[in-house]
Amino acid sequence: MWIENLARGVLELDTPIGPRYLQPSFIQRAWLMWTFRNFSSLPHQVLRPSELRLIDRLCGENRFVSRSAIGPDWPIIGRIERRPPPVAEVLPMRKPVSRAQTATERGREAASA
Repeated sequence: MWIENLARGVLELDTPIGPRYLQPSFIQRAWLMWTFRNFSSLPHQVLRPSELRLIDRLCGENRFVSRSAIGPDWPIIGRIERRPPPVAEVLPMRKPVSRAQTATERGREAASA
């Protein structure tokens, strides 16, 4: 199985429009096989910067191939999950408390005790 991956494996990339397939070179396939040695699928966030550069380089070189062109029998080295970034909740700005107001409130608290 690993010989087939090394000889002609492709990398599956999840995108918002569906899976896309990248055809790396022989050396790149060997490197990707090491990356995916324990997992068949990895999220985008766990990849090292060098691995992210490799994926960006493959995308930039337009190394995409269609699934129909490679056929169903081509081995997939691994799959990179591209999840949308988490949406941060926007909280309203709090007004700063002035020092004069805090001193007045402290005096009231001391007087009531």
